[in-house]
Amino acid sequence: MLTILVLGSAAGGGFPQWNCNCDGCRRARSGDPAAKPRTQSSLAVSGGDGRWVLLNASPDLGHQIRANAALHPRDGIRHSPIAAAVLTNADIDHVAGLLTLRESQPFAVYATERVHSVLAANSVFRVVNPELVPRRAVALDRPYVPADADGVPLPFEIEAFAVPGKVALYLEDPTATGFGSVAEDTVALRIRDLNSDAVFFYIPGCSAMPGWLADRLRGAPLVLFDGTTWTDDEMIRAGTGTKTGQRMGHMAMSGPKGSIAAFEGLDVHRKIFIHINNTNPALLDDSPERAAAEGAGWEIAQDGMEFTL
Repeated sequence: MLTILVLGSAAGGGFPQWNCNCDGCRRARSGDPAAKPRTQSSLAVSGGDGRWVLLNASPDLGHQIRANAALHPRDGIRHSPIAAAVLTNADIDHVAGLLTLRESQPFAVYATERVHSVLAANSVFRVVNPELVPRRAVALDRPYVPADADGVPLPFEIEAFAVPGKVALYLEDPTATGFGSVAEDTVALRIRDLNSDAVFFYIPGCSAMPGWLADRLRGAPLVLFDGTTWTDDEMIRAGTGTKTGQRMGHMAMSGPKGSIAAFEGLDVHRKIFIHINNTNPALLDDSPERAAAEGAGWEIAQDGMEFTL
């Protein structure tokens, strides 16, 4: 059995974003019940043995731990049920939370060599003591069983595989093709329970749906998928940015090339948008965009959701 907690469901900056005064953020700050606040995207997954693995570590991780009793200390003066963290890329909203876990608590960090090299190059991450927190590299397309810091395996398997995307903004090389992006810069995760064969996919960043990816997701019980923007030019039209969703490495939800259209006919049992930008009107319970997404069989993630497979 797998238990999945949505710790955070928003894109970088959260909802409301600290410096954004768009309509949605104003409504969220005012306490409008149709504009529920959200922290930055992260999941936690457990195989039922009391240990949890973080799927990305957002800057809001401290708040997310406090808000989820399953992640609270239980045994002794110092304890955490967090056994490991798995990183899908080196984006700030997916790695900065590691700094919250710096108080000499053992756990393991899993990521591609590319992401580990970014962490190693930034001395601030040394506060997460590698003598207590082993950094374990994973290869793409090779399933592995994660383990805690002591090497005790967890009861599920994870496979990382590359999906279309882009290198983290702060690592872009404007002189290089694709800004210097390589396959390991944007990965999806397939998580499979070793006892029941329950499985789900976590894909918080993806810029296209090639045929091979559609085939891989076909018939899946649960997919949590990149829901950053509703339209590709959303931030430009809203006056909150100068880049399209594609330029940032994300598919729009709507339109003929959007993710709603791309999932049609894939027979995914449960489809949930996650990593949703503060400008995306689908965040609002009473918006026509929310109604359109739900009418197409999608759910919009919110903090605190829990699933069992």
